[in-house]
Amino acid sequence: MSVKNPQTREWQDLSRDHHLAPFSDYKQLKEKGPRIITKAKGVHLWDSEGNKILDGMAGLWCVAVGYGREELAEAAASQMRELPYYNLFFQTAHPPALELARAITEVAPAGMSHVFFTGSGSEGNDTNLRMVRHYWALKGKPQKQVIIGRVNGYHGSTVAGAALGGMSGMHEQGGTLPGIVHIAQPYWFGEGGDMTPDAFGVWAAEQLEKKILEVGEDNVAAFIAEPIQGAGGVIIPPETYWPKIKEILAKYEILFIADEVICGFGRTGQWFGTDYYGLKPDLMTIAKGLTSGYIPMGGVIVRDEVAAVLSEGGDFNHGFTYSGHPVAAAVALENLRILRDEKIIERVQAETAPYLQKRLRELNDHPLVGEVRGLGMLGAIELVKDKATRTRYESKGVGMICRQFCFDNGLIMRAVGDTMIIAPPLVITCEEIDELVEKARKCLDLTLEALK
Repeated sequence: MSVKNPQTREWQDLSRDHHLAPFSDYKQLKEKGPRIITKAKGVHLWDSEGNKILDGMAGLWCVAVGYGREELAEAAASQMRELPYYNLFFQTAHPPALELARAITEVAPAGMSHVFFTGSGSEGNDTNLRMVRHYWALKGKPQKQVIIGRVNGYHGSTVAGAALGGMSGMHEQGGTLPGIVHIAQPYWFGEGGDMTPDAFGVWAAEQLEKKILEVGEDNVAAFIAEPIQGAGGVIIPPETYWPKIKEILAKYEILFIADEVICGFGRTGQWFGTDYYGLKPDLMTIAKGLTSGYIPMGGVIVRDEVAAVLSEGGDFNHGFTYSGHPVAAAVALENLRILRDEKIIERVQAETAPYLQKRLRELNDHPLVGEVRGLGMLGAIELVKDKATRTRYESKGVGMICRQFCFDNGLIMRAVGDTMIIAPPLVITCEEIDELVEKARKCLDLTLEALK
């Protein structure tokens, strides 16, 4: 990135000299310097060089109501003046957390009317690990310790979150724990081979039952999965997958954890991915869209039957300094009000999501595109060398080449290997969707030309 503003260089020097960034190649970052984002409004960002960028990733999947909402800033400021902080430990509570718990359960699936607050989705999944094991111990089955996750699933980057997830790169850097095992992901385009999507969906689901029987039902505590894998590449399961998973879960005495950190609060066109697929989880991890990313907050929504067991079990020795932070709770309450009163999720379902999916699929005619898939405000574009065989370019880093062209041409579109993914703010308009797709096509053209 060429730098004209001297302050940009100053900030990049600060990054090099003092900042250790998340999920970054430090050597590469030191050589290039980060792009410095300085302001945002609606669905657009501006960097320190004055470039306007359409944020096709809603920050990190989270800025649901868009940037610059004064109502959220005012909610935070007002709460800071009234009660800037207090904890929820030691039989104490405060109104914002209690009111938020009620508001969340009003939009949650039926029978889920209890919330445990955390500071993030990662902390939420740490909580899940401990909560399900504690639950089974209270039920007189302390041997039920094993949690089944999915290869390439993402559940955060704390040790427990990384272990529950199935990303090998994270496991290699201290992200493993005993008692966690993984099954195949429902990624037909990348791993379906000669099977039809429907057949592959059934096969992938059957791996859950196979693993339960291998480990032993008496040892399995829970199965954890995202309704749609986000960080793994926006993997939309074949239509046969979740019905078969539900059938298997009904046969065995294990809990089901739905990680709704990405899908929750409207991204599928319904309040939760669980609603879209008709699932019945025992626990649901939430974060991101809960506050539209304006302030950190996460949690776990707990089914009443599970909460009833916990409530009779004495101390649950778990929690965080910032569990249910009053300022975060006030922002989340206002964010939920905006989503509800402005009928943002209804508009996603009826208007903007169908339009986004229609426009995205027009990219199927591009010679570099092997598949376009998506649902709601989620989309993925598979970059391939050969469409018919789904063959990739080898050792080219095509996704990162395309990502750089996106950066240079006013679009944030994320690369997961050679899959380009998007998850724009829920408030994106049809005109802004046109801008997104036109910029994506331009960047695909530039990528193809670079490969030649």
